[in-house]
Amino acid sequence: MQYNTQKEKLLLPEYGRNIQNMVDHCVSIKDPEERKKCAYTVIDIMGTMFPHLRDVNNFKHILWDHLAIMSDFKLEIDYPYEVITREELYTAPGHLEYSRPTMQYRHYGKILEKMIKIAADMEDSDKKDHLLKMLLNQMKRSYTQWNKEVDDEKIFHDMYELSAGKINMSTDTHSIPDVRSNSNPDKLRNIRFQRRK
Repeated sequence: MQYNTQKEKLLLPEYGRNIQNMVDHCVSIKDPEERKKCAYTVIDIMGTMFPHLRDVNNFKHILWDHLAIMSDFKLEIDYPYEVITREELYTAPGHLEYSRPTMQYRHYGKILEKMIKIAADMEDSDKKDHLLKMLLNQMKRSYTQWNKEVDDEKIFHDMYELSAGKINMSTDTHSIPDVRSNSNPDKLRNIRFQRRK
């Protein structure tokens, strides 16, 4: 008895060994017309194996690509589609360029820094105070994720730097609620922006 592990490795295991044997037989047929007929029959069988994929765009094209791969690109027929080549299959994909945003403080993140710039350009109003309150709370939360001890003065200093000196606050005039109390969403709604007198 011969185990599957002793047999030749399947190029596309999802189709199984019987389909692979059919493809190998198809490659070995000498007569071009018979070979083409055999290839179309194999494609029909491959299509019936995955009926749920029939709605996928280019389903037939994908099957012909798979047939070419399973034949190790040795099947010589006139394909109804332009099939994948060995070079395309084994060529490494191109290098993906990732954006490398410049941030002064990575622990705050790019979006928070943008929001601080927006808040810095706003006119003084209740809306601006509310936005500053939310930004300071988020800054403190982000800061505590990377540091055990958090100092409100440091948060205010970072806010000053990130706003290019437009938002100047200190612990003498303002306070930020403790982050641990913000863990409950109900409490978060009731946070007050406390101004010290």
